[in-house]
Amino acid sequence: MRSEAAVAERVFALALVLTLALLVAPLAPAQSFSVVHNFTGGNGGVPYNGLIAVGSGGGGGSNNSSSHSKKGTSFFGTTSTGGANGYGVLFSLTPNGTETIVHNFAGGADGANPWGLLITDKASNLYGTTTAGGTSNTGTVFEVSGTTETVLYSFAGGRDGAAPEAGLVMDAAGNLYGTTSLGGANGNGSVFELVAPKTKGGQWTESVLYSFGTGADGSVPVGGVSFDSAGNLYGTTSAGGNAGYGIIFELVAGSWKENILHNFQNGNDGSIPYAGLISDASGNFYGATTQGGSGGGGTVFELTPSGGTWTFNIVYGVSGWGISGTFRNLVLDGAGNLYGTTHCDGSYNAGTVFQLKPSSGGKWTYNQLYTFTGGSDGQYSVSNLVLNQNKLYGTTLYGGSNGNGVVYEVAP
Repeated sequence: MRSEAAVAERVFALALVLTLALLVAPLAPAQSFSVVHNFTGGNGGVPYNGLIAVGSGGGGGSNNSSSHSKKGTSFFGTTSTGGANGYGVLFSLTPNGTETIVHNFAGGADGANPWGLLITDKASNLYGTTTAGGTSNTGTVFEVSGTTETVLYSFAGGRDGAAPEAGLVMDAAGNLYGTTSLGGANGNGSVFELVAPKTKGGQWTESVLYSFGTGADGSVPVGGVSFDSAGNLYGTTSAGGNAGYGIIFELVAGSWKENILHNFQNGNDGSIPYAGLISDASGNFYGATTQGGSGGGGTVFELTPSGGTWTFNIVYGVSGWGISGTFRNLVLDGAGNLYGTTHCDGSYNAGTVFQLKPSSGGKWTYNQLYTFTGGSDGQYSVSNLVLNQNKLYGTTLYGGSNGNGVVYEVAP
């Protein structure tokens, strides 16, 4: 069970790991970068995830198994702290940076401290999770329709799971799927389903599809899950496996039997994946680890299916140290380029935005699109990116004019 104090302790611990000697320098003029919005605390602060684009041409993605490359007229996101009650906000943002607070999380039964990416349905209702709050203070799944928030499920903190840190995916029937980082039958996290009610206003029903065991089958999933075309679910755990550095798993639709597709060894393959998986049109999956690899700062990897088996390939070894690598899902554009963020590597130990461009012979070219200085431009991008109108948008945890993080724009 996760108490509010435990959530605060984890936030503090992560901040302590990330906090390095801050080096501030002028922004590099060669980069096409701008700060779109500064969080003040009162309007939210410390966003642990990125944005979704909603409007003309995209609903933001009700199934994140592909990517978050969408066209939209506005963005939606959450912050983990701040707002009227200090427990975070759900906000909308225009591309020019005008913010509207849609919901202030109140703590208690309402939920507190959202970390995961939002999704939308065809009616533009928003769905997400909070890591804390709810009836047992171990997190919630919520829906926001217009400006009205409804808690769909409060985790009890036991066998049903606790502390969901990632967002959700939705199937064609409107059912929701996600992970909890704690709880489940063994306390090591779970994969759950929330079945939509058959009548409007009815009760959502939660069931645990898989509880991670004592370690060999993985533990502590931080990323969410993704579907393939057959309805199987795929994801990562940040710990467990045969070496203790996390796994990539498949849950077979129907039986929800687990297949381990890769055990991370903390070698060239990397270790401790916090990000989930995204897929391309050919059914290949892409993901990232936070540390290890040839450069020490984690890896970007690809899983390729063939004849019922999967081949694990390293796309790129990121330079860095410790857990300085990519925390959240990658994004894929129409040309097959991958984009992501690293949270505390780069010249100023404040994070980067990067592109990986495929070339002949299975090679990929790494392009560092922006290096954060840790000052007014933001510090530590623990963020998904969204590609909207040929520009990338993301968030930083800290930095900016008020120290509470920013929304930024980068032109690839």
